[in-house]
Amino acid sequence: MKNILGKFVLPGLIALLFFACSSSKNAYMPSAYPAGSKELYDTIVRLDSALFHAYNNCDLVKYAALFSEDFEFYHDKGGLETNKAASVESVKKYVCGKVSRELKPGSIEVSPIPNFGAIEIGVHRFHNNQEPNAESHYARFVIIWKRDKTNWVITRVISLH
Repeated sequence: MKNILGKFVLPGLIALLFFACSSSKNAYMPSAYPAGSKELYDTIVRLDSALFHAYNNCDLVKYAALFSEDFEFYHDKGGLETNKAASVESVKKYVCGKVSRELKPGSIEVSPIPNFGAIEIGVHRFHNNQEPNAESHYARFVIIWKRDKTNWVITRVISLH
């Protein structure tokens, strides 16, 4: 019985699920922003650009200003970082002049979080500036932005490689 399940039934169910999901005309296709949120989308794209312009140019004052004091940075390789000062120091030590970030054009999606801010989801890659021919791969990221009165700050980052 186990052999039949492994050889025929389970692969058949997986194939059926795959085709059912992939052939649906109503399959979920994310848009860059929900209807009516273009202003929010433009704001978050501008903030992302400012964040990584500061990152790429080692402007640590501007970089640090974009993070809340209680931020959390979840990295699938490096673990959890919750110390803002240590995180900025790490960028200074390991990134400045050594690494640069490139956003995949058109990859940013933005969703509002009512009475809080927004979620940014996108795809980017990092280049080793010390080894220009080193291979780099695109990776996904999630940033949670909080709006404090008129100021936006990052409260959470999830970096996936």
